[in-house]
Amino acid sequence: MLTRSVPRSVAGGADPGPTIQLMTAFAAVLVCLVLGALAVFQVLLILGAPLGRFAWGGQHRVLPIALRAGSLVSIVIYVLLATVVSARADLVSPGIPEGVIRTATWVVVAYFAPRRRAEPGVPEQA
Repeated sequence: MLTRSVPRSVAGGADPGPTIQLMTAFAAVLVCLVLGALAVFQVLLILGAPLGRFAWGGQHRVLPIALRAGSLVSIVIYVLLATVVSARADLVSPGIPEGVIRTATWVVVAYFAPRRRAEPGVPEQA
């Protein structure tokens, strides 16, 4: 299941493999739990729960149809992200070549990377 290994040169010659594999698995499971919680939130939005003020800019109490479709797309993205994270941590084997998983991992990193948020009333700077 967890088969990745780390060179012995890391940590002064000791074999840190199992510890790093455990931490990687823990982090992957944590990411998947967060994505699962977000997916549940999006499902509630799709079903018409009055939680719209917490999503999509907060302009609607109950989301209109177009934003509900956006919530459905978000769920698909969350599933893809969770699949990549799980595959990279060797928790699942989706049958996708390792090179594709590695490239997709960087897409996940970019997705989660902090971005500067535009603030109302503040002009964008070049």
